[in-house]
Amino acid sequence: MKRIVVSVTNDLVTDQRVHKTCTTLFNNGFDILLIGRKLKNSHPIVRDYTTRRIKLLFNKGALFYAEYNLRLFFILLFTKKDILLANDLDTLLANYLASKISKKKLVYDSHELFTEVPELINRPFQQNFWLKIEKNILPKLKNSYTVCDSIAMHYKKKYSVNFQVIRNVPIQIKNVLEISFPFETYGKKIILYQGALNKGRGLELMIDTMQYIENSILVIIGSGDIENSIKAQVQNLNLKNKVKFIPRKIPIELKKMTQLADLGISIEEDLGLNYKYALPNKLFDYIQAQIPVLVSDLDEMKQIVQKYNFGEVIIDRNPEALATQINALLLKNKDFYAKQLQKASVELCWENESKKLMKIFESIE
Repeated sequence: MKRIVVSVTNDLVTDQRVHKTCTTLFNNGFDILLIGRKLKNSHPIVRDYTTRRIKLLFNKGALFYAEYNLRLFFILLFTKKDILLANDLDTLLANYLASKISKKKLVYDSHELFTEVPELINRPFQQNFWLKIEKNILPKLKNSYTVCDSIAMHYKKKYSVNFQVIRNVPIQIKNVLEISFPFETYGKKIILYQGALNKGRGLELMIDTMQYIENSILVIIGSGDIENSIKAQVQNLNLKNKVKFIPRKIPIELKKMTQLADLGISIEEDLGLNYKYALPNKLFDYIQAQIPVLVSDLDEMKQIVQKYNFGEVIIDRNPEALATQINALLLKNKDFYAKQLQKASVELCWENESKKLMKIFESIE
């Protein structure tokens, strides 16, 4: 039985792409070890495959990345393995060096265009550091895949390297799951945002827009860097009855809440190539929950929505104009998009993507 050692920089709990990948490989006869890190508030984790979480002295900034990659390198070097699977650029250096020294196969999964994330765009020193790693390693990789066609084409153009595409779509939901929100929602339409509360997600715009939307509640599920500032924005605009916050949920609880929404939003700003090419997990979660969507006018999201016609693309990012578009969307009940959502949920699911994933691992060079 071949052993695959998978590594990430998160605490494993909410990373559904990696969990789906590990489960698929495990169910197809591979021995899996997933390595991440342990945080103070990390939930316990129980998986069918083996996991290991590392406690670090540093949990952010350059010292975190340096410590994690150094420790990861030695763990990988002295761990039994046949294949290494690196997830994103922040684990690639340790995996690449360990694979070369151990003479083991390396697979790379690029979840996003890492060097173009908003946190790096205005920090040239840090961005150039990651670009050097990317430039020196990516052209040498033989087994790579990413989340969408646009990122694959970007790497092809920049480094002449072939990336296959494994989209981060969820497992099909077979049954309606019962749950309720922890606040009164009777007679209100639910507009849902789920995911990281970070810069560029359009959350400030959406909160401003709620001033002009009646009989609706914006539910924001997640945590992140701008959480305090957008809560202050809600307070300042006196919108506490129209905007509700729910802390980050484990995946099964999140799926239950997603099904309660009337509209799912993914309205990221155009803050660079990483957002322009984004295909957020939440978009596919909305599809599986059979709820219509409103998305930004960005390449990958727009193509999906226009292909399947289960929602709309933002026409105008002015709060009042956006409110007019959302109000019109909410007048249509879920049945209006039911047929399109059903088709999309059958096609855009992990059951289909996992077959492509197995072809990659069964033909590793």
